[in-house]
Amino acid sequence: MLVGAPSAAFRGTVPGVEFESTYTWAGARAAGMTRRQIGADGVRLGRGVYLSRASDDDLLTRCRAWAPTLPAGAAYGLHTAAALMGAFVDPPDVLQAVVTPDRLVPHRSGLTVVHRHLEPADVVLVDGVPVTSGAQTFLDLARTTRPDELVAVGDALFRLGHLDAASVAERLVRAEGLRGVVRARHCAPRLTPLAQSRPESLVRCWILDSHLPDPEPQGPLENRWGVVVTHGDLVWTRYRLVLEYEGVGHASVEKLHTDVDRHSLAAADGWLVQRFTSRHLARPHLLLDRTERALISRGWRPTPR
Repeated sequence: MLVGAPSAAFRGTVPGVEFESTYTWAGARAAGMTRRQIGADGVRLGRGVYLSRASDDDLLTRCRAWAPTLPAGAAYGLHTAAALMGAFVDPPDVLQAVVTPDRLVPHRSGLTVVHRHLEPADVVLVDGVPVTSGAQTFLDLARTTRPDELVAVGDALFRLGHLDAASVAERLVRAEGLRGVVRARHCAPRLTPLAQSRPESLVRCWILDSHLPDPEPQGPLENRWGVVVTHGDLVWTRYRLVLEYEGVGHASVEKLHTDVDRHSLAAADGWLVQRFTSRHLARPHLLLDRTERALISRGWRPTPR
């Protein structure tokens, strides 16, 4: 059933009547809903677009509500697409849709429209909603997103299966002359499906931009017998150094016990474990300085400039 064209069986909050979770004014009226029923049940998202008060007001539901107002070939894009695909971005308050240049969309509060030339491969379905592909989303975000944050988004899309090296390369070949393509081409070789969090991606980018040696994401930690006992967020195997991000997921007692065991075993076999939290993300120079000192303590020496 298409969103915005409810059947006779509506689901909602009016006693004795059921409504669809999202609908347009025209679709609801055509299906027999009265103005009073729409007023009692619907939360107005924008001109002619309503969400039932009985429904969850989340990003996916809002996208489904707005879908009937979009022209053929349109898709949600930018931060909206990235959030729908599960990347490390905050869902935008105003939905962002990508429309081909030959299509006009009337201005509506709650929806922002940008125009792009889209090929069929640049649009995919996520939970039944059309969104720009991982590669197209990566390219679009490159226009306004700083490189480390762009890599964090790209890493997440890569890890979640919405992006791979081949699809990025193919899209960037077609992007010659487009705004953001230079930044996208700079960041694309840095993408990895191994990164497990936004902070891990950010710190890896800062290190890659520094004079420090490149770390290995999710690198193996071997014990004295050469057996891999665990993996570290960012690893320098040669110097037996590991950099670990401790996020909110490490706050439980059970996770604390696991982390203590992992770090103690690593230390017993000669690994130096450096840890950082979200607080350190506001002070990248401090984090890099500590990492450099740790590397020097393990035998690394900076190359004379």
